Amino acid sequence: MQNFIRLHANDNVVIARTQLIGGSNVEQCKIKGLIPAGHKVATQDIKIGAPVRRYNQIIGFASQAISMGEHVHTQNLSLGAEKGAFERDYAFCSDLKSSPTKKESTFMGYVRTDGSVATRNYIGILSTVNCSATVVRAIADHFSKRTNPAALSAYPNIDGVIALSHGLGCGMDNQGLGMQVLERTLAGYARHPNFAACLMIGLGCEANQISTWLENSHLSASKSLYTYNIQDTGGTAKSIALGIAQVNAMLEEANNVKRVPCDISHLTVGLQCGGSDGYSGISANPALGAAVDLLVAHGGTAILSETPEIYGAEHLLTRRAISKEVGEKLIERIRWWEHYTEINQGEMNNNPSPGNKAGGLTTILEKSLGAIAKGGTTNLNAVYEYAQPVKAHGFVYMDTPGYDPVSATGQVAGGANLICFTTGRGSAYGCAPSPSLKLSTNTALWNRQKDDIDINCGGIVDGTDNIAQMGQLIFEHMIKSASGEATKSELHGYGQSEFVPWQLGAVM
Repeated sequence: MQNFIRLHANDNVVIARTQLIGGSNVEQCKIKGLIPAGHKVATQDIKIGAPVRRYNQIIGFASQAISMGEHVHTQNLSLGAEKGAFERDYAFCSDLKSSPTKKESTFMGYVRTDGSVATRNYIGILSTVNCSATVVRAIADHFSKRTNPAALSAYPNIDGVIALSHGLGCGMDNQGLGMQVLERTLAGYARHPNFAACLMIGLGCEANQISTWLENSHLSASKSLYTYNIQDTGGTAKSIALGIAQVNAMLEEANNVKRVPCDISHLTVGLQCGGSDGYSGISANPALGAAVDLLVAHGGTAILSETPEIYGAEHLLTRRAISKEVGEKLIERIRWWEHYTEINQGEMNNNPSPGNKAGGLTTILEKSLGAIAKGGTTNLNAVYEYAQPVKAHGFVYMDTPGYDPVSATGQVAGGANLICFTTGRGSAYGCAPSPSLKLSTNTALWNRQKDDIDINCGGIVDGTDNIAQMGQLIFEHMIKSASGEATKSELHGYGQSEFVPWQLGAVM
């Protein structure tokens, strides 16, 4: 097995498969110094200001002259002073494919009365505002399978009672964009098929009033959506007691379900990557992309997100858009982000993170090109704003931040009933009420954190597996998880603390 990976014949860098020692040979060049695993090495001399290519795409420009065999990273590679040097040709709809013949397959899900399909069966306790967080957590704690296993022992079909609290809901413009996004997010969770029933609990005087939220979200209180305020109920203790009583009243009906075969078209998968490394775009991300192509071929839906982490590679998505309007909506979100970061004294190249860079990623262009690989190769059917209901089938995009908990929260609010999450550094994450599958990009991580990782894609780097094989394996794991097989993050109890709605606007 070669000690490097060449991704394209036109690239002027290759990726170290293992740590490369000075004096060793890669292709026709002699290594200078030490090159860490997952990092880039120049295979030709690169003049200052000249483009550096990976995936046959520009990932940045030499900030100083780079010699053949030299380590290419933050010390000599930058985004480039002239923005126009890496502007993309959006070529809307130029790479459209004909729709594949639908393949038939099923998973074992719970069919709700409205026709939606669940992969899990929870009761949810939601807070309108941070002020009711303690109450909603106390109610959920009463039914915890870890601390009070007897509470749900008579209800084997209920996966749990979970509290989803947050730090928002007041100190904000009650008609502004931030409130609109929060209302939309909470409504998406209240409607989510993985919740058999929900409580929504407020304080009473907050900006995010329950009555206004219900009206704006076209929801109404019912036996499966019970709402109340702490101030109206008489304080903390009475509110906790009322919540426990209401959950007890919901348990029997929530338990009266069973899994039945459901078409894959009812499976909506949110795509995430966190703690990425230099192998992410080589192994786990394209393998997940292959699984997405299989999912779409079976009528399912995949949601790609994290707009700051597709920045600079968005042209690869606009070419797959089913219409110019869909492609232009994606670009409109890119322009929004450019403005948003600018007014907050930031820039879109605030990424990669320190951990990403330690793993071999240098610029946002390089990270984005690898991140987009999660989306497979099928047509881009729709673009959604954060937490909007995803109604289209196939491959779609949702505008979210790159921060994983915020991004996945938006995807689940949009209807994702499963998350697939790739990592090269070892992200710890779960996303109740939807299960989250973790995929490692390299075998070293798998060996180090087997308790957290569901699938090892490192065999692609090691040369023992290929992308198609891993894509099939991931797709099979999607079906198993959707059918009830517990993921590693679920076994650890992840998911409640990772509910993080996107905070937009001034804190007032």
